[in-house]
Amino acid sequence: MQIILLEKVVNLGNLGDVVKVKDGYARNFLIPKRMAKRATPAAMAEFEARRADLEKAQAEKLAAAQAEAQKLNGQTVTVARKAGMDGRLFGSVSNFDIAEALLAAGFTVDKAAIRMPEGPLKAIGEFPLDVALHTDVIANITVAVAAE
Repeated sequence: MQIILLEKVVNLGNLGDVVKVKDGYARNFLIPKRMAKRATPAAMAEFEARRADLEKAQAEKLAAAQAEAQKLNGQTVTVARKAGMDGRLFGSVSNFDIAEALLAAGFTVDKAAIRMPEGPLKAIGEFPLDVALHTDVIANITVAVAAE
């Protein structure tokens, strides 16, 4: 299916690009989230008329994400969990727990934005993680897991 991107999508394209994607990806993800529209002649004409507004909105989102990243960079968040004598946790610390700790610290971050490449944290210690606030903006935080 041919679609027009209404915002930048990772590994797909930028605002205004006409790309071909699988039908299910377009119908079930991109179009319902208003990230894309079908590439019909009428939709393309409408997009060109609204292009300046969409670019302005995208620039505002990027500026807001960069401002949030400056505040968030270098922050250390502490999460307390029960642990055994060897330093391993009874359970784990997931992106949901980190998002709650960031909310308590005054930062509103979606749990899906927290990147945990090695999966949930299962030991006591300090772990550097990335928070993707925007497709182009990534903040670095440190999560300190402590024993209760």
